[in-house]
Amino acid sequence: MTTAKNALSTGIPVAVGNQADSQPSASDRSVFQRRESAVRSYCRSFDAVLVSGQGSVLRDTEGREYLDFLAGAGSLNYGHNDPDMKAALMSYIGADGIAHSLDLFTTAKRDFLTEFERVVLAPRGMDHVVQFCGPTGANAVEAALKLARKVTGRTNVIAFTRAYHGLSLGALAATASSGMRIGPMIPSGGVTRLPYDGYLGAGVDTADLLAAMLSDTSSGVDAPAAILLETVQGEGGVNVASEQWLRRVAALAREHGALLIVDDIQAGCGRTGTFFSTEPAGITPDLVVLSKSLSGFGLPMSVVLVRPEFDVWSSGQHTGTFRGNAHAFVTATVALRKFWVDGAFAADIARRAALVNRRLTEIAATVPGAGVRGRGMMQGLVLDPLWSGLISRACGRSGLLIECAGPRDEVLKVLAPLTTPDELLDRGLKILADAVAAHAAEHPRLVGAPA
Repeated sequence: MTTAKNALSTGIPVAVGNQADSQPSASDRSVFQRRESAVRSYCRSFDAVLVSGQGSVLRDTEGREYLDFLAGAGSLNYGHNDPDMKAALMSYIGADGIAHSLDLFTTAKRDFLTEFERVVLAPRGMDHVVQFCGPTGANAVEAALKLARKVTGRTNVIAFTRAYHGLSLGALAATASSGMRIGPMIPSGGVTRLPYDGYLGAGVDTADLLAAMLSDTSSGVDAPAAILLETVQGEGGVNVASEQWLRRVAALAREHGALLIVDDIQAGCGRTGTFFSTEPAGITPDLVVLSKSLSGFGLPMSVVLVRPEFDVWSSGQHTGTFRGNAHAFVTATVALRKFWVDGAFAADIARRAALVNRRLTEIAATVPGAGVRGRGMMQGLVLDPLWSGLISRACGRSGLLIECAGPRDEVLKVLAPLTTPDELLDRGLKILADAVAAHAAEHPRLVGAPA
């Protein structure tokens, strides 16, 4: 009998329990049921076994194609397997390029920083330095919160209703969903929750409430180290903050000695139309958190952009083993050169966004109470939460991958790759329209959620 040690040296598969002689069929899902944690999520409503992806199209083991309006929860803004990024990565790996470097200097990191400075920071007049974090957006949020507290000597952070900033402990405290926070079992102190723009209705400017509470020493709100926000709340229901509200909050942060942290993990890298989602409001945050589509290829990468005067870390004071993912640096550099050297790509995003908005508005008009929210290529169709999940699953059966968002999963969120051809956008939105129409016909008294 071949031992495990010999099998490893000869390439012979090692027998594992009673599964030794069986190979799963192409569409077999049993190992996922048997071995994957119950925490799995997306696959519960879309259980195809995927095998390949190109651009905006996914394929499963049975050869079926699906349009991807999920895009890795916004981590694939440029679609699957962009050919130029793929070629650069394969060439780099083929030349034995450094894959993992901690924070050592590498040519891959030098190229990325050079292009990020040239293409993104300098044209926007930003002098921020780049802090490389662990692989996820939550790692970068943790670093930003820790840095703000170090800079100010304060502990309190202002975060907002329906916010999502990640699920590690510090980021979790700033995340609004009680289900994700598993409260009260997991302590989540250090955060004061205040209403986001529009949370109290169109007639209430919640920035006035923020100003009043920060100015009143008896409000019970401790002086904040930071104000942390998303300009468009993705998981919270595609809620859009107005430019006026964002400018007011930025001014309040300055007035009260707090750092303004913008979480651009999902809304950045062009998703809302410009590289940074804050650009239309004309504000420059003290700290910007980026991840998801920063690598351009779906590879793990996250950073915090830090104004130089707040870069007060001592050496090694915040680290992460995978902060030197050179493969992500390679593809991110290609993404910057290919899409962001001029304004052409942003103009194309705006054109596609108008198409999406027009079609979603047409769909919403067919359902009483339905509505449309969002900005750029981050838009959502608001429906009755009793039916949004059913419609999402119906779309999956018809060849469209689309997710729900919001506190009651009432929003069907369109996160198609920014590079999706018009024809595929039209096709995917028609699948969505047909699914909504089928459910409306089946349930004529369907009442949509308020827009």
